[in-house]
Amino acid sequence: MSTEVKERYSDAELAEFKTLILAKIEKAKEQLELYKSAYMNDGNNGTDDTSPTFKAFEEGSETMSKEANSQLAIRQEKFIRDLKNALVRIESKTYGICRVTGKLIAKERLKLVPHATLSIEAKNMQR
Repeated sequence: MSTEVKERYSDAELAEFKTLILAKIEKAKEQLELYKSAYMNDGNNGTDDTSPTFKAFEEGSETMSKEANSQLAIRQEKFIRDLKNALVRIESKTYGICRVTGKLIAKERLKLVPHATLSIEAKNMQR
């Protein structure tokens, strides 16, 4: 029985991760479009003829949701960028290697967080 430690994921495993990441990018882009359209939407819900106090409340709420959608869009753009960087690492066959310890990141972790660049061990060291 070989006790050799794997230094990188096999091409077949990398291809699996690539498929997973491409699907996540598609989903993330769809979500980003939703955030952007919600942000761009003028949000006029026909409150022009209602009481002035309600209108003020509506505008305040609209501003807040615009800001929230803007923040969500920014986070989503970063997530997409991180996923695309993961694709670059797949192409260079460095995907799944912890940038601190140099060890392979657990497959289970990568399936949950495909853009991870740190193993749990390295992540815990940061705390």
